[in-house]
Amino acid sequence: MWCEDEAGPYRTQPYHGKQWRPLGKPAGHDHEYFPNGTAKLLTLLEPKTGKVRVKGVTSIKNSVLHPWLKEQFKDVVDNLPKVTNAKVSKKNRSQWEIWQEGLKGKITLPDKLPPLRALLVLDNLAGHKSVEWVLWCFNQGIMLLFTPLGGSWLNMAESVQKILKERALNGTHPTQPEQIIEGLEAVADAWNESPTPFNWGGKRQQRRRRAYERRRRLALSQAYIEDPVIQIRNR
Repeated sequence: MWCEDEAGPYRTQPYHGKQWRPLGKPAGHDHEYFPNGTAKLLTLLEPKTGKVRVKGVTSIKNSVLHPWLKEQFKDVVDNLPKVTNAKVSKKNRSQWEIWQEGLKGKITLPDKLPPLRALLVLDNLAGHKSVEWVLWCFNQGIMLLFTPLGGSWLNMAESVQKILKERALNGTHPTQPEQIIEGLEAVADAWNESPTPFNWGGKRQQRRRRAYERRRRLALSQAYIEDPVIQIRNR
């Protein structure tokens, strides 16, 4: 499974953030800046490994986005285990259709479908539904899963984008879009050296669940206390 998103625009302006500074000399920011274009980040995240593929751009038109996605997914599919015709299941079509169960608006699948090789989660935008792009994905064995309206939190690419943006831009003042692109791509390369897998219901959620269970709600209100209530018993 892969997640795709386009982050930005990131402007040529001061970005607040923590810095290492000499004692007594806090970081200062310019009181004015001059707009000089914006930068955006094309992002592909593989949640299982946490690795990202990124490209900094100044435009996210289909003529820019789709060629990059095709190039990346051509490499992804080529590195997957080969599937021969003898191994294609007779239930191949149902493996595609199961990902559209419960949807009111379904994409019309072609009559002939190759083996399902990958799932791609992306936002529900018109540019992501162009006929040429959708058919190319189907021919490569890629099923598209569009997030619902107001459900961008289901796209984990947005989570890693927030991390990359903070590490690359916080505390800086880029004056050229190229500086923003260079910083974002450099941080992504560093991230891939020791990536963090993205899992639903991972350790973070488990910690939150345990913390929630330790809370003790007070009667007749939504307030709670974290320390256990000492109960006094009559002897």
